[in-house]
Amino acid sequence: MGWLKRVMDHDIFYSFTRSWVIMLAAFITLFIIITSVFAPWLTVHDPFNPSSLTLTDAFTPPIWVSGGQWTYPLGTDDQGRDILSTIMFGNRISLLVGFLSVLLAMLIGVTLGTLSGYIGGWLDSLIMRLADAQLTVPPILIALLINGVARASLMRELQESLVIYVLVFSIGIAAWPQYARVTRSGAMVERNKEYIAASRVIGVHPVAIMVRHIIPNVMGPTLVLATIGIPLAIIIEATLSFLGVGVPPTTPSLGTLIRIGNEFLFSGEWWITIFPALALVVLVLSVNLIGDWLRDTFNPKLR
Repeated sequence: MGWLKRVMDHDIFYSFTRSWVIMLAAFITLFIIITSVFAPWLTVHDPFNPSSLTLTDAFTPPIWVSGGQWTYPLGTDDQGRDILSTIMFGNRISLLVGFLSVLLAMLIGVTLGTLSGYIGGWLDSLIMRLADAQLTVPPILIALLINGVARASLMRELQESLVIYVLVFSIGIAAWPQYARVTRSGAMVERNKEYIAASRVIGVHPVAIMVRHIIPNVMGPTLVLATIGIPLAIIIEATLSFLGVGVPPTTPSLGTLIRIGNEFLFSGEWWITIFPALALVVLVLSVNLIGDWLRDTFNPKLR
């Protein structure tokens, strides 16, 4: 049990337990992740199985509104799909796309940032100018452009089956410059240290130096940035789906659910879009609070 005592005595654990807001955000995030992963077993209804839908249950309001049913606590949409179940399934897609796109952005950004910071010279100038040029354009526009080009290049039969991969690729490509700049700064500091000079003297290959020494020592700030980047990736995915260029209506996503419900917002069926929108806000806010806390915790100037 010695490891448990060390964890409880750590500054990070102390900082975590001192803020009820962060503990609540962590609990909500963990709750959303668990309910999303186990959604097929936790939900009573399969909202995306056409054989299980009943059109006569369409537009059923929430249970506290006249006409509501306990079978559908948050009501149903225009096809009779349970809103609560669609939110739980929708969180799966949003979290999956957000996590994988950030992972791709980290892979590209850390690789290019390490090369730029360690090697320097013309390669550093080339990579940083590309990053600076991309940073002048909002990520949502870059993701929208790449997503459109990728869809136009794919055959119609493959578009729906590869839509998740296209979203991950487009969002990941749009976000890599931030990780490259942070990694480059750390690599430029590490390359001037004595242990790196000693590795060069004994003939260690530059690639081995970057993989064994540079990257492990610059990953701390990058991981914090990734935590902050996940909510942004989720918002971009939801925006693309809301615009109709993300996942199709047959695939659950918070952005798709909001777009579908928006068509019925002013006809009285407000719950179809309000509840998915609230779920998106809660998810993004919780993860963003954790990211901000990690950034402040690992910042020596704030200690």
